[in-house]
Amino acid sequence: MGNIHAERIDALRRMMLSKDWDAVIVTGSDPHSSEYPAARWKQVEWLSGFTGEAGDLLITLDHAGLWTDSRYFIQAVEQLDGTGIELHKARIPGEPDIPQWLERQFGSEGMVVVDGLCISAQAAEALPGNVISMPDLLGYLWQDRPPVPKTPVYTVETGMTRADKIASARRFLEDEGCDAILLTALDQIAWLLNVRASDIEFNPFVISYLLVDRHGARWYVEKDGEQDEQTCATFSILEADGIDILPYSDITYLAGEISGRLCTDPSTLNYTLYSNLLSMGVPLKKMKSPVDMWKAVKNPFEQECMRKIHIEDGAAMERFLFWLEKSLESGKRTDERDASEELDRIRSGIGGYKGNSFETISAYGPGAALPHYKTPSENAPELHPRGLYLCDSGGQYLSGTTDITRTVPLGPCSRLEMEDYTLVLRSHIDLARAVFPKGTPGCRIDALAREALWRSKRDFGHGTGHGVGFFLGVHEGPQDIRQNLNATPLVPGMVCSDEPGIYREGKHGVRHENLLICVEAGSNEFGSWLEFEPLTMCHFDTSAIIPELLGYEQALWLDAYNEKVYRTLSPLLPQEISEWLREKTRPVAGRKDRQGQS
Repeated sequence: MGNIHAERIDALRRMMLSKDWDAVIVTGSDPHSSEYPAARWKQVEWLSGFTGEAGDLLITLDHAGLWTDSRYFIQAVEQLDGTGIELHKARIPGEPDIPQWLERQFGSEGMVVVDGLCISAQAAEALPGNVISMPDLLGYLWQDRPPVPKTPVYTVETGMTRADKIASARRFLEDEGCDAILLTALDQIAWLLNVRASDIEFNPFVISYLLVDRHGARWYVEKDGEQDEQTCATFSILEADGIDILPYSDITYLAGEISGRLCTDPSTLNYTLYSNLLSMGVPLKKMKSPVDMWKAVKNPFEQECMRKIHIEDGAAMERFLFWLEKSLESGKRTDERDASEELDRIRSGIGGYKGNSFETISAYGPGAALPHYKTPSENAPELHPRGLYLCDSGGQYLSGTTDITRTVPLGPCSRLEMEDYTLVLRSHIDLARAVFPKGTPGCRIDALAREALWRSKRDFGHGTGHGVGFFLGVHEGPQDIRQNLNATPLVPGMVCSDEPGIYREGKHGVRHENLLICVEAGSNEFGSWLEFEPLTMCHFDTSAIIPELLGYEQALWLDAYNEKVYRTLSPLLPQEISEWLREKTRPVAGRKDRQGQS
């Protein structure tokens, strides 16, 4: 029996031959440049079997390649086996990206076909050759393709009314000399309208487009006579606020309805819509959308909500970690899936819970060496009272979004496991303790989270930190903390993750992650200063620490953090768990005794 994905690629090549195409690019995104597409737009997964969240396919008549980054190298090799698709390592010095590869193969003469709905204008314009847009091109082959999702739409409280947010957009138009702005990124639309839904798994977004002009606003969203009561009520609220609600498909007529200069963001505007606007002669001002920065800086209401929900989420994590330890002590068979499901069950009891913020990564031993490991639904690896277990998880709540990773010693650990555990924890603490001048971008402090690893000639391939939304995406920009040269400064009110790691293929993985909020740290004759406040409230296990590798200043920080966790969470926990947490948070500074090594 042949490989189903190899057969699908063969079918695509037959189409290419019949139309004289040289190359087809299939991206891992959707018409809104989303990181996590809905099932309808999981075209890379359908064609290749690769389930990672970042990957693009390039198909020619004699080559098939998947471009993805270091988070997914191991996973890609496993999932692409038998498909005939070759892994191309993205973001690796000296390795060509897709435009460079095409240029080398075809020069400027190639006939390159893209699904114009699922590639941004910016990405499409960077391609060499003759670029042809074929919206939904896989629709000819994907006979049972899911429809555009349509889940109940509701409004949320964010500390700022949609009228005030739209007014900010209109002031922006005036400042930029534009007559309208088109928003295509789903998180930006959800933020501006104070609406949420579940059109994309783990992301509370509504599949839609939004046009705001000097006098009105038009929201292009699925609308028919079969809407649920909640959605109808939401639409009525928005219409009362002066927002016209139009069918999602009517966006195809947008170009003919624009009068004046339109502000667009080519990094999120899809190529099909962009081409239509150009062909109709709409004057465009291409620039980054201001909404990304607006939503990244949390207002006082959002900040307070985020602090409170992280306390509740932390109490859930402590319940889970207690359960995990006691399950192993009891000798009851427990596997990665059991642990994941138990954490989901505990977290779902928190008020305002709307689901997870991403699929829980529950990984023991070698599985944890894959930064984005997918826990098997059946026959998951069993947990044993030894070695390291990694759990990366988060919740979506009406009052905020959480994202936390804890690597837990389940029993005796090897010297190498303890070294990696300690060095990654030190790296996490070094970034969490950072004080830096106002105006500093994340790329300038990324090395703080790597210095301890670099001294031991160890490193990790992913970014150190990403932005996190307020009941929005668990990954958001424009800020980040990574080695890439992103000039966006860190600003008070921004929330970032702090998640260094070490991954040893076939052995183990370590990652320690908290969410941090950027706050003021005072001013003096040298300028204004910023620092981080941890939002995440859950203890770090100290049993696998090697004191001389951690460092005394780092140990003092850890003791103060763990003590704060205990004092904050113990009143919310049953006595048995509170007493257990008291023992888990005993000071480590000056401690000599360590867990035995295996």
